[in-house]
Amino acid sequence: MSRARQPPLVTGISPNEGISWTKVTIRGENLGTGPTDLLGLTICGHNCLLTAEWMSASKIVCRVGQAKNDKGDIIVTTKSGGKGTSTVSFKLLKPEKIGILDQSAVWVDEMNYYDMRTDRNKGIPPLSLRPANPLGIEIDKGRYPQKDLESLFPGMSADFTSENFSAAWYLIENHSTTSFDQLKTAVVNLKKQANKKNEGSLAYVKGGLSTFFEAQDALSAIHQKLEADGTEKVEGSMTQKLENVLNRASNTADTLFQEVLGRKDKADSTRNALNVLQRFKFLFNLPLNIERNIQKGDYDVVINDYEKAKSLFGKTEVQVFKKYYAEVETRIEALRELLLDKLLETPSTLHDQKRYIRYLSDLHAPGDPAWQCIGAQHQWILQLMHNCKESYVKEQKGSNALLHSPMLDLDSDVRPSPIGHLSQTASLKRGSSFQSGRDDAWRYKAPQQVVFVEKLTKLVVSQLPNFWKLWVSYVNGSLFSETAEKSGQMERSKKNARQRQNDFKKMIQEVMHSLVKLIRGALLPFSLREGELRQYGGWEMKSELSGQWLTHVIQTVRLSSESLTALEIPNDMLQIIQDLILDLRVRCIIVTLQHTAEDIKRLAEKEDWVVDNEGLTSLPSQFEQCIIHSLQSLKTVLDCKPGEASVFQQQKTQEDVCQLSIGIMQGFIDCLEQLSTKPDGDIDTSHLSVDVSSPDLFGSIHEESSLSSEQRLLIALSNCRYLERHTFLNIAEHFEKHGFQGVDKITQVSMESLKELDQRLFEMYIEFKADPIVGSLEPGIYAGYFDWKDCLVPTGVRNYMKEALVNIIAVHAEVFTISKDLVPRVMSRVVEAVSEELSRLMQCVSSFSKNGALQAKLEICALRDTVAIYLTPESKSSFKQALEALPQLSSGTDRK
Repeated sequence: MSRARQPPLVTGISPNEGISWTKVTIRGENLGTGPTDLLGLTICGHNCLLTAEWMSASKIVCRVGQAKNDKGDIIVTTKSGGKGTSTVSFKLLKPEKIGILDQSAVWVDEMNYYDMRTDRNKGIPPLSLRPANPLGIEIDKGRYPQKDLESLFPGMSADFTSENFSAAWYLIENHSTTSFDQLKTAVVNLKKQANKKNEGSLAYVKGGLSTFFEAQDALSAIHQKLEADGTEKVEGSMTQKLENVLNRASNTADTLFQEVLGRKDKADSTRNALNVLQRFKFLFNLPLNIERNIQKGDYDVVINDYEKAKSLFGKTEVQVFKKYYAEVETRIEALRELLLDKLLETPSTLHDQKRYIRYLSDLHAPGDPAWQCIGAQHQWILQLMHNCKESYVKEQKGSNALLHSPMLDLDSDVRPSPIGHLSQTASLKRGSSFQSGRDDAWRYKAPQQVVFVEKLTKLVVSQLPNFWKLWVSYVNGSLFSETAEKSGQMERSKKNARQRQNDFKKMIQEVMHSLVKLIRGALLPFSLREGELRQYGGWEMKSELSGQWLTHVIQTVRLSSESLTALEIPNDMLQIIQDLILDLRVRCIIVTLQHTAEDIKRLAEKEDWVVDNEGLTSLPSQFEQCIIHSLQSLKTVLDCKPGEASVFQQQKTQEDVCQLSIGIMQGFIDCLEQLSTKPDGDIDTSHLSVDVSSPDLFGSIHEESSLSSEQRLLIALSNCRYLERHTFLNIAEHFEKHGFQGVDKITQVSMESLKELDQRLFEMYIEFKADPIVGSLEPGIYAGYFDWKDCLVPTGVRNYMKEALVNIIAVHAEVFTISKDLVPRVMSRVVEAVSEELSRLMQCVSSFSKNGALQAKLEICALRDTVAIYLTPESKSSFKQALEALPQLSSGTDRK
């Protein structure tokens, strides 16, 4: 025995509300095994089984009937599962009553409308006037099965309006239990209905009896007259008389009904006019609605109404419609002109530009509004750039304050963009080392050219993105609406865009050329031709910008280039900016090195002659720091950003930088020479002091409060020695670190110049110190008429030798107090000069006595042994020659 099925369960109905006869889909579980299994289906209490169509065990489709309840459940009954339940409900909506002139979204049957005045239906078709109960007695439905009746009366029908109507079937079905007396009453009712129909037909005849009688009398009179006369004349006159009678009757009828018919025609024409006005009021009201919507700025509404009117009345032949449609076209043409003016108006935002282009495309405006807008924006940007230059040039020349025109008031007119914000903030944050942020004072201390470049780049970076995005939208067709896409306008636009790519590329290049040439005119006027200089220049170049300001400008232009690169503008269009940056970098390096050279020359003024333990002043350190600071200020300029070329790629730049670097080094060497050879009166020693940690270097300096020429030479020599061994090598390393080319040449030339200076200063010092000692030897030897041939037994060295030794010791002391490292070099040369002079003097003596030879040898050996640590091969040779010029001593005692 099979298990009993579960009762039906309705879990959904779609839609869940509607009016009578709405088609619904019922979903659920166990909704029957087939069409024959479905026994019942009620919605809101109304049986809907007759319209039900079983689809599956989970789906039934039917129509909602005239339900009693407004809202109720959906109950399904099956043979297999019994009566079911429902988890959802259906809401029955009452149909709205619609009058003759009411607007409706559906077709209303004009033969059966609802009269609001009488609150009843009118114009019911004849078929619907059939009585529901033709016999007029109570219907008592029998319980005969329908199938039995169909088999009993094959091919017949119980519907009395059918051609195959069977009275027996109707009586068995509706009056099987009706009594005989009631059936008699039904027969009487049927006869009455038949008589009513006959009376209705006879009523027309009764109403026109008098007319029939008059016509009968007239015909009888004519007949009698014809019989009496029997002539054609009478027949003709009677015929004429009959026609006159008929004409008079017709005229009388016309007179009687003319007023009524006139009113009817007037009412019909009025009604027809009202119907036309009501039906086509959209077109008649459209011109005024267009005006109002244009004033309110509701262009979308205007365009939609115009498209609708164009589709309905664009090809009409009705004159009144033509007239009104022409008015619509006139206003639409005015709207096109208005939108085009707004599109070409500047300044404007990208959003507004796209909106107006879309409106114009939907209105099928002639030409290409998008390209017109691109051209207008291009001219606007160029005009802005030139106006910016003119205003700053005027301000620089001392004219009135900068005119605050709308074209230059970018902060208020141009919508802020991320790229513009980048240029405003990052440029100064990453800019020159002396400017940490923007404030009001910045504009007052910055040169006009720098402020102009800031403003110009900000202008371009704020305007060009919208210009570029407008072109991109024009190329990909996103400017146009679906209407334009369907009409093929988008394809035409894309075709135009492909044809105009070169034109747009020229526009971008023109903007870039203007930007670059305006910056060149302000900062690098020598790089422009004479004709370009008149157009893009005009600045008063009293003095060239310093390297620091040029560094700041380079940072500004770099940031602008990065911002434009972020727009995905092709690199070939931006290459001109890279060329400008390279030229600015080269110029910045040249100017910085020139200014450094000038600063180096002024270092002589900062020499305070304060000597440390190593015999150095602060001058070498100041020189090195000056160059290091200069190179550090050039670090951002020397470093290559993405897409930039090395600043030393050009041979001429390498040569210029190398020469300037050599000039800086040579300038410092000249500075040293100037300091060491300056006359005494030119030296300011009022600020002279000595390193506290060092011993009392030279007391005479404190006493005289001035340096001698010899001391200055010694200090310069000490500085030169330090420069050669340390400073110049350190500077060479810094040059290499920053990528300078030709460092070996710079170092070589500088070292050669330094050595030449060192040698000159050394020779000068030796001349100052050795010449007096050498010059005092000959007078000292022969003082008191001394004669080598006739002299006493020597008791020691004579005074001249002691004096020479004291002078040598004094030189040693002077050099030692300045620089210990210089002592051997100086002492060796002094000893060489003294030994050479002593050798010359000995060789000039014609003959020596024994005592003279002994005295000479004693003095030569005393001098030699005293300065033994400073002897050089040259001085040793001189002493040897001097001794060889003496006669040999015979006895050992003399030698000892």
